[in-house]
Amino acid sequence: MQPDPKDPDVALCLDMLAPEGYGEIIGGSQRIHDHDLLLSRIRQHDLPLEAFQWYLDVRKYGTFPHSGFGMGLERFVAWMCGVPHLRECIPYPRMLYRIYP
Repeated sequence: MQPDPKDPDVALCLDMLAPEGYGEIIGGSQRIHDHDLLLSRIRQHDLPLEAFQWYLDVRKYGTFPHSGFGMGLERFVAWMCGVPHLRECIPYPRMLYRIYP
Protein backbone atom coordinates (compact mmCIF):
# COMPACT_ATOMS: atom_id res chain seq x y z
CA MET A 1 0.00 0.00 0.00
CA GLN A 2 1.17 3.50 -0.81
CA PRO A 3 2.31 5.45 2.27
CA ASP A 4 0.58 8.76 2.94
CA PRO A 5 2.93 11.54 1.78
CA LYS A 6 1.94 13.69 4.79
CA ASP A 7 2.34 10.87 7.32
CA PRO A 8 4.44 7.87 6.15
CA ASP A 9 3.41 5.86 9.23
CA VAL A 10 -0.03 5.31 7.68
CA ALA A 11 -1.12 4.06 4.25
CA LEU A 12 -3.57 5.40 1.70
CA CYS A 13 -6.21 2.74 2.30
CA LEU A 14 -9.58 2.04 3.84
CA ASP A 15 -11.56 -0.78 5.38
CA MET A 16 -15.33 -0.49 5.49
CA LEU A 17 -16.60 -2.46 8.47
CA ALA A 18 -20.18 -3.61 8.87
CA PRO A 19 -21.78 -3.18 12.27
CA GLU A 20 -22.96 -5.95 14.56
CA GLY A 21 -19.76 -8.00 14.18
CA TYR A 22 -20.08 -8.86 10.48
CA GLY A 23 -16.55 -7.64 9.78
CA GLU A 24 -14.88 -6.07 6.77
CA ILE A 25 -17.21 -5.56 3.81
CA ILE A 26 -14.87 -3.56 1.55
CA GLY A 27 -11.10 -3.12 1.59
CA GLY A 28 -9.32 -0.71 -0.72
CA SER A 29 -5.94 0.92 -1.13
CA GLN A 30 -3.66 2.84 -3.42
CA ARG A 31 -0.93 0.57 -4.77
CA ILE A 32 2.77 1.40 -4.51
CA HIS A 33 3.75 2.68 -7.94
CA ASP A 34 7.37 3.53 -7.15
CA HIS A 35 9.68 0.64 -8.13
CA ASP A 36 12.38 1.41 -5.57
CA LEU A 37 9.94 1.82 -2.68
CA LEU A 38 8.23 -1.45 -3.58
CA LEU A 39 11.58 -3.25 -3.78
CA SER A 40 12.62 -1.90 -0.38
CA ARG A 41 9.32 -3.04 1.16
CA ILE A 42 9.72 -6.54 -0.26
CA ARG A 43 13.21 -6.74 1.23
CA GLN A 44 12.07 -5.17 4.51
CA HIS A 45 9.49 -7.94 4.98
CA ASP A 46 11.96 -10.63 3.91
CA LEU A 47 9.76 -11.84 1.03
CA PRO A 48 11.10 -13.91 -1.89
CA LEU A 49 12.09 -11.47 -4.64
CA GLU A 50 11.46 -13.98 -7.45
CA ALA A 51 7.77 -14.25 -6.49
CA PHE A 52 7.33 -10.51 -7.07
CA GLN A 53 9.60 -10.06 -10.08
CA TRP A 54 6.75 -9.74 -12.59
CA TYR A 55 5.11 -7.12 -10.36
CA LEU A 56 8.37 -5.20 -10.06
CA ASP A 57 8.83 -5.30 -13.85
CA VAL A 58 5.48 -3.57 -14.32
CA ARG A 59 6.70 -0.76 -12.04
CA LYS A 60 10.16 -0.70 -13.59
CA TYR A 61 8.94 -0.04 -17.12
CA GLY A 62 6.42 2.59 -16.15
CA THR A 63 3.16 2.84 -14.29
CA PHE A 64 1.01 5.49 -12.72
CA PRO A 65 -0.67 5.97 -9.33
CA HIS A 66 -3.66 3.64 -9.14
CA SER A 67 -5.97 2.04 -6.60
CA GLY A 68 -8.20 -0.96 -6.21
CA PHE A 69 -10.70 -2.54 -3.87
CA GLY A 70 -12.38 -5.81 -3.07
CA MET A 71 -15.84 -6.45 -1.71
CA GLY A 72 -16.79 -9.44 0.41
CA LEU A 73 -20.11 -10.25 -1.20
CA GLU A 74 -20.96 -13.05 1.23
CA ARG A 75 -20.31 -10.78 4.22
CA PHE A 76 -22.44 -8.06 2.67
CA VAL A 77 -25.34 -10.47 2.07
CA ALA A 78 -25.04 -11.83 5.62
CA TRP A 79 -25.14 -8.31 7.06
CA MET A 80 -28.03 -7.08 4.90
CA CYS A 81 -30.13 -10.20 5.49
CA GLY A 82 -29.25 -10.59 9.16
CA VAL A 83 -27.94 -14.11 8.60
CA PRO A 84 -26.17 -15.31 11.76
CA HIS A 85 -23.29 -17.16 10.08
CA LEU A 86 -21.29 -16.29 6.97
CA ARG A 87 -21.22 -19.85 5.63
CA GLU A 88 -24.98 -19.64 5.06
CA CYS A 89 -24.37 -16.98 2.40
CA ILE A 90 -21.77 -18.85 0.37
CA PRO A 91 -23.28 -19.57 -3.07
CA TYR A 92 -22.57 -23.32 -3.02
CA PRO A 93 -23.73 -25.81 -0.38
CA ARG A 94 -21.41 -27.29 2.23
CA MET A 95 -22.86 -30.24 4.08
CA LEU A 96 -21.59 -33.07 6.22
CA TYR A 97 -20.82 -35.26 3.19
CA ARG A 98 -20.06 -32.46 0.76
CA ILE A 99 -17.15 -30.37 1.97
CA TYR A 100 -15.76 -29.36 -1.41
CA PRO A 101 -17.84 -27.41 -3.98
